[in-house]
Amino acid sequence: MKLVIIFGPHAVGKMTVGQELAKQTGLRLFRNHMTIDIVSDLFENLPAERKRLTELFRHEIFDAFSKSDEYGMIFTYMWALDSQADWDYVNALEKLYTERGAQVYYAELEAPFDMRIERNKTENRLLNKPTKRNIEKSENLFRRLESKYRLNSFDGEIKKENYIKINNADMPPEEAARRIKEAFSL
Repeated sequence: MKLVIIFGPHAVGKMTVGQELAKQTGLRLFRNHMTIDIVSDLFENLPAERKRLTELFRHEIFDAFSKSDEYGMIFTYMWALDSQADWDYVNALEKLYTERGAQVYYAELEAPFDMRIERNKTENRLLNKPTKRNIEKSENLFRRLESKYRLNSFDGEIKKENYIKINNADMPPEEAARRIKEAFSL
C-alpha cells in the first residue's frame, strides 16, 4: 500500500497533478475537496459542524482504504505549515498508514501567487470543485487564507524520508506527475 500526499497552496495544481499521477500509476485519487464539497452547501452557516463532518468522512475513508488490498491512494491537501494542528493531522495520517505497512510519500508543489490566481479559474478546477465556481467568493477565500497561513515549506523544513518539492509554474501536470512517479518508483 502506498499513500502519496500532494500538498501546496491554493490552485498550485494538486488536483490536476494528482489526476495525472493516478493515470500514470493506478493509484486512486482522493482530493481534499471530495469531502469538503459534500457538506459545504448543507452546512454553510454551521462551520464547526462542516469541519467535524469533513474530518469524520476523511478519517473513515482513510481507515477503510488503508485496510484494503488497493495499490494505494493520492491525497491532495493544503497544509498550513505554520499550524501545529496541520502537522499533527499529517503525522497522524502517516502513522495510520505506516502502522498498516504502507509507504508514505510527500510531494510539495509551488508556483507564484499571480499564476495561481489565474489557475483558480481553470475549467478543470471549476468542473471538479463546486465550491470554487463562485469566482469572487473563491478568490476572496484564496487571498484571505494566503495571508493567514504559510502554505509552502522553508528549505529543509520537511524532513520526511520520502519527500520531493517541485516548482510546477512552467511545467505541464503530466511532467510533474512523472517526476513524482520516478522519484518514488511508483
